[in-house]
Amino acid sequence: NQVLEMFDHAYSNYMEHAYPADELMPLTCRGRVRGQEPSRGDVDDALGKFSLTLIDTLDTLVVLNKTKEFEEAVKKVIKDVNLDNDIVVSVFETNIRVLGGLLGGHSVAIMLKEKGEYMQWYNGELLHMAKELGYKLLPAFNTTSGLPYPRVNLKFGVRHPEARTGTETDTCTACAGTLILEFAALSRFTGTSIFEEYARKALDFIWEKRQRSSNLVGVTINIHTGDWVRKDSGVGAGIDSYYEYLLKAYVLLGDDSFLERFNTHYDAIMRYISQPPLLLDVHIHKPMLNARTWMDSLLAFFPGLQVLKGDIRPAIETHEMLYQVIKKHNFLPEAFTTDFRVHWAQHPLRPEFAESTYFLYKATGDPYYLEVGKTLIENLNKYARVPCGFAAMKDVRTGSHEDRMDSFFLAEMFKYLYLLFADKEDMIFDIEDYIFTTEAHLLPLWLSTTNQTISKKNISTEYTELDDSNFDWTCPNTQILFPNDPMFAQSIREPLKNVVDKSCPRGISRAEESLGSGPKPPLRARDFMASNPEHLEILKKMGVSLIHLKDGRVQLVQHAVQAASSLDAEDGLRFMQEMIELSSQQQKEQQLPPRAVQIVSHPFFGRVVLTAGPAQFGMDLSKHKAGTRGFVATIKPYNGCSEITNPEAVKEKIALMQRGQCMFAEKARNIQKAGAIGGIVIDDNEGSSSDTAPLFQMAGDGKNTDDITIPMLFLFNKEGNIILDAIREYEAVEVLLSDKAKDRATIFKGKMIPNYIIDSNLEMENMDQKSSENDSHKPNSEEAASESQDAGAVSEEPEGGGESSAVGDPDPLSPASADTASVSMADQDPRASGPAEAGAPEPACTPGDSQPQEQNTQTEANSKAHWDSKVQPMESILADWNEDIEAFEMMEKDEL
Repeated sequence: NQVLEMFDHAYSNYMEHAYPADELMPLTCRGRVRGQEPSRGDVDDALGKFSLTLIDTLDTLVVLNKTKEFEEAVKKVIKDVNLDNDIVVSVFETNIRVLGGLLGGHSVAIMLKEKGEYMQWYNGELLHMAKELGYKLLPAFNTTSGLPYPRVNLKFGVRHPEARTGTETDTCTACAGTLILEFAALSRFTGTSIFEEYARKALDFIWEKRQRSSNLVGVTINIHTGDWVRKDSGVGAGIDSYYEYLLKAYVLLGDDSFLERFNTHYDAIMRYISQPPLLLDVHIHKPMLNARTWMDSLLAFFPGLQVLKGDIRPAIETHEMLYQVIKKHNFLPEAFTTDFRVHWAQHPLRPEFAESTYFLYKATGDPYYLEVGKTLIENLNKYARVPCGFAAMKDVRTGSHEDRMDSFFLAEMFKYLYLLFADKEDMIFDIEDYIFTTEAHLLPLWLSTTNQTISKKNISTEYTELDDSNFDWTCPNTQILFPNDPMFAQSIREPLKNVVDKSCPRGISRAEESLGSGPKPPLRARDFMASNPEHLEILKKMGVSLIHLKDGRVQLVQHAVQAASSLDAEDGLRFMQEMIELSSQQQKEQQLPPRAVQIVSHPFFGRVVLTAGPAQFGMDLSKHKAGTRGFVATIKPYNGCSEITNPEAVKEKIALMQRGQCMFAEKARNIQKAGAIGGIVIDDNEGSSSDTAPLFQMAGDGKNTDDITIPMLFLFNKEGNIILDAIREYEAVEVLLSDKAKDRATIFKGKMIPNYIIDSNLEMENMDQKSSENDSHKPNSEEAASESQDAGAVSEEPEGGGESSAVGDPDPLSPASADTASVSMADQDPRASGPAEAGAPEPACTPGDSQPQEQNTQTEANSKAHWDSKVQPMESILADWNEDIEAFEMMEKDEL
């Protein structure tokens, strides 16, 4: 019932405030129309002016037993939706959301019509629209490889002069490999085989291009040549649904070749990528070398896929690890490190974890997963629910919101949560007759025997090279497995209960093993002590020498030829890459994290949280847990650059002022003198938003700012207007300035508020302050004169409202100012923090987190020397390392 109520809240607000726009903007209560809002880059490629959220939600309405609403929604789609727009969209997103949504809607429509009560008028109109859309996507496949272009113009195709697309050379593996279910279903429904043929050709090409020794695929591929552009491999962003569709294509279409391919890839994943409970990216050509030390949230689907495959144990392990991360941060951050700190802090209400929870419950019957689902529901209501729907989390650490509610939230999240709790009698049809697409759309399993135009068994010789002796052609019967041992799932979960918060065992370092020192934790960059003779001995084995510089710093240099073996040299390279990452990370941690402005008065009741930029002066909100609470008041003059002329309106209130025309510190002094208890500076740049701009920090004026004792925060124009609009509508608006959003039970203790807003039994878990790194923010060239990778601290110019850089040079001897390493074998951005990562196979659990002593690392390779010829020639090693470093550099450009 709670899930139904939440769905109604989200769906009715979309229909009331946004339809026919593609998405709802839940903070500003309006529709997101492409071109009318600031561009969000590739994220906007999902929007095509085709009422995306409504189409994506069609079959969810039927799953939730809302057949009348479904009938009305189908009529609206048929009447209102236009697919012939001059707009460039993502082939992948349009396929899984719109084509999948139309086919899922058609599937349940004909099922309802057959039952005889609803949809008696329906005559395949959604299928006709799906076929029209299918033909609009086909021009994208006009490549020699058969891989589709990543984008297509709905009206003009790809190569047409007016298409504004067709110049791309690369696509992601998932983008090209996540078509077969929808395209094959379209062919089977309509009898038009061309769609299935094109999707199969793309899948065949990716299979042919797999790395033959590791059987892994990369993240990005050239659509013309088939060369791997990004050679790292994982199960998260960029690859995820390629693996999913291989297995599900076998289930839906019955073609053995798809299962053979999936099993081959799965064997490689479990051999190289799965490092229970973690799933870490590796290089396809050197799969023993980790490509990064963080994971992205999209891999949360993988335990569900493992359940479908029948591999229950690792599914339970990874799911439990993810659940522990959620318990720490309330939501799964977009990316998190191997020691479970936030790497990218956003959470756009992704449903993949709910999906895996549903599959695990179906497989095990373990009520533990109902408790997990309950936690998800409570967190959504507690932290994401706003008056106009549910808002994505801008930062899981502060609880601030982003003005977005993606269509997949309605298409998937509520579907999986409802199915998790639903009994058979709650459903009006048998869900087991359908398979879920990656967007959770329903395709009937009877399609496997309908309009079969392609040979079921691939009789070519391409599979004779595979050893499938270890492939299971059936899944284990979980109905036998779990009743016989009800503690089975719990026994797997139990060792992982504290994996996020406490230290955990580590493996044996090869270098330490060769020293004969027995099982010890591997030497990690963060644990290294220059004064520890044992550490120096390990470095020596890895070919790394330590040099004390005259200025007191320590320099590390790697000579590959001096390592004890090629394996030790590889460990040395990994150690140096970790040192690069650590140096960059320490620089970042000098930056202040974002703050939160929470609107607590009627009718918001703390449900709207805005991302605010901190000030490097005034009250430090992180040290004042209660924050500063008060009603807001607009000052006169609005820029705050002279004495405040309405002090009676400002006294004991939080002052609102406009950015520009003087220094931030001057504004703070003026409002403090007028009696204000805090200040919010609102950006004067029309349309600026924390959705699209990097974190902004207000610097002082170069003088002593100890006299400023009130808190000051900065809001971009869009977030500031939310407060100004609230004042216009409700006059008295109260806000809370804090380091992160507060639990509404704490804010309204002893006060009556609507019970759907907050469950009095819920207590907000304390979020770990250790996650205060600011990884997801990048510099704005207008606001930081230096090309620092950290968000710049900016003071206002005394004249004309411009800005100047106030990024101070940190103490050259502090760890945060360490010169990062330059790897001499290839040109590498010396400030690279994302790509210069070589992760460890185990979770980076830290008992003490001792900081490294050195501040400058450097690696060198002597190309003239060589290994013993029986081992490996030096040229080969250098070529491999260059390839590694190219991959590191490529990951610099990686965005989810």
